[in-house]
Amino acid sequence: MRPKALRLVGRIFATGLLTLLPLVLTVYFVVWMLTVLEKFFGKQAKALLPDYWYWPGMGLTLAIVLIFAVGVLMHGYLFRRLFRGLELLLLRVPMVRSVYSALRELLGLFGEQKGEALQVVLVAFPDSEAKLLGFVTRKDCGESLRGADTKGQVAVYLPMSYQVGGYTIFVPESALTPIDISREDAMRFILTAGLKSQPLK
Repeated sequence: MRPKALRLVGRIFATGLLTLLPLVLTVYFVVWMLTVLEKFFGKQAKALLPDYWYWPGMGLTLAIVLIFAVGVLMHGYLFRRLFRGLELLLLRVPMVRSVYSALRELLGLFGEQKGEALQVVLVAFPDSEAKLLGFVTRKDCGESLRGADTKGQVAVYLPMSYQVGGYTIFVPESALTPIDISREDAMRFILTAGLKSQPLK
């Protein structure tokens, strides 16, 4: 086969791969997540109900009902107080505290509510036109880090593109430019290194 034809075949294959791969990985992730929920909550349903009452999908249904019920109960004052008490207990356990607080903050990045916490910002480099896209995690660090001179500075989380990880930097508020976009759009833009075709809104 001629080199020109080989390059054409390669481009066609690459186009097909880049078209299908995100779709396949997305479907795989969704199916995996639903399977985990079904297995976990299915075991709880089997433990509480007779075997002949159980039907495939009951675990997933139970998970959806539970999530919706917790969402409704969180609008009540008493349940919020009880939940905060449970959080305080979790945050007293060393290993659990680290995992729980990290996951809570990470998932908070995808919330749509606006506010000072997790505000999307551009961080300016000193004496440069370059900027980094990040999220404000703490407006006034004060004495957050013992022995560190962070008083009056803002903590900003800078996620990395194409991988899980990032950096937390401390900068003066004057170095930040708030951006009026959703956290989900900002995170998607960062994780894809800006390769998405649609502009941020």
